[in-house]
Amino acid sequence: MRTPPRPLLAALAGIVLLGAALLVWQGRDEDVRYATAAVDRGDVVEVVGATGTVQAVTTVQVGSQVSGTIQSLNADFNSTVRKGQVLARLDPSLFQARVEQARANLISARANLDKSKAEVEDSRQKYDRAKQLAAQQLLPQSDLETAKATYEGAQAQVKASQAAVSQAAASVNQAQVDLNHTVIASPIDGVVIARSVDVGQTVAASLQAPVLFQIANDLRQLQVNASIDEADVGRVKEGQEVDFRVDAYPDQTFAGRLQQVRLLPTTVQNVVTYNAIIAVDNPQQRLMPGMTATVSIVVRRADNVLRIPASALRFRPEGFDPSQRRRQGQESGTAAAAGPGGRPERTGGAGGRGGSGGGAGRAGGSGRSWGAGGGAGGDGSGRPQLVFVLNEKGEPRPSRVRLGISDGQFVEVSEGLDEGTRVVTGQQSEAAGGAAARPGASPGTSNPFNPQRPQRRQR
Repeated sequence: MRTPPRPLLAALAGIVLLGAALLVWQGRDEDVRYATAAVDRGDVVEVVGATGTVQAVTTVQVGSQVSGTIQSLNADFNSTVRKGQVLARLDPSLFQARVEQARANLISARANLDKSKAEVEDSRQKYDRAKQLAAQQLLPQSDLETAKATYEGAQAQVKASQAAVSQAAASVNQAQVDLNHTVIASPIDGVVIARSVDVGQTVAASLQAPVLFQIANDLRQLQVNASIDEADVGRVKEGQEVDFRVDAYPDQTFAGRLQQVRLLPTTVQNVVTYNAIIAVDNPQQRLMPGMTATVSIVVRRADNVLRIPASALRFRPEGFDPSQRRRQGQESGTAAAAGPGGRPERTGGAGGRGGSGGGAGRAGGSGRSWGAGGGAGGDGSGRPQLVFVLNEKGEPRPSRVRLGISDGQFVEVSEGLDEGTRVVTGQQSEAAGGAAARPGASPGTSNPFNPQRPQRRQR
């Protein structure tokens, strides 16, 4: 194969370079549009997100203290029971036999006691006669001592018989208690949420009582046990308002109140959380124990305040150099006159405070070259931040503002902007039919990693 001549290669390379330059030139001439959003008034609610489980306030596990076979069941799942109501019965035949045996032993012990008392009386009479005969020297001394020992032994036997009677009576009481435990009764008023046995099943009570039923005290009063991350636990306090949702009712928001933050930490894979107990009213009993709740704890809120979309804080135009603005702001501050005590007074930057737009700095030059902006003006509270507004030429210029609380979607503006001012939230290109060229072009974009407070709806 022959190599193409060099003039032809040079011509092809020139054509390629010319096409690339044409594409670059067309890209530079491409019009740029900016997505904007107006500063409006509304509510901003800062929340702490968590997940938890819906639980009954009081849940009692009903078990059996004796072993036996289930003879009958008088309660099932979702049964409403009263305190003292019979839930189940064990087969009592074995326990009744033990009661009868214990009673027979008690009768025998009492008979032995009567016999011991009779022996005491007989030995006492013999001892008295022996003393009389010994006094007349008609009975040897050894026989007198034997009669005395027999009398004292009979008295001791009476005491032993009395103890045997008491022991037999206790055995009767124990057997009767075991017989009574064959009847399983409800200890509280509530609803049966779990049943673990069936008729004919044998339960064995050894070191731990087997659980037969679980009873929730009152399902009209529930609680949510939520796990709060250690980074957020310092912001939550008892009494704060709580909103949460469950998967069973995705379009409904339930309300509660933070009742307690427990001090015991839970550590799972080096992640430390604290349990927060949220009191919930459930008059319609739509919530059920065990549901997973997505919780939003209202930490702070600001009603009817100026706010801007959070996407406006993330926008930065091409060619913007914040370090240049900081250097020029420092030079402007150094040139300021010294205040009382030799301390330099704080002054605004080259742009100062803006007018109706509330901007703190203005772009220097034209086109896409960004110059110095002003420093933070005023003594307003909140953290300073930089946003961009459009000037008379439709170009973005920096504006210094002070921000308040944020809910992830909107941010409160405490100083620096007026209502109705349009802030830049993104950059769009006409080449793709107005498609967004930068993320965050939509003014209502929310942060998926920041918990959002659900909007309440009528129950």
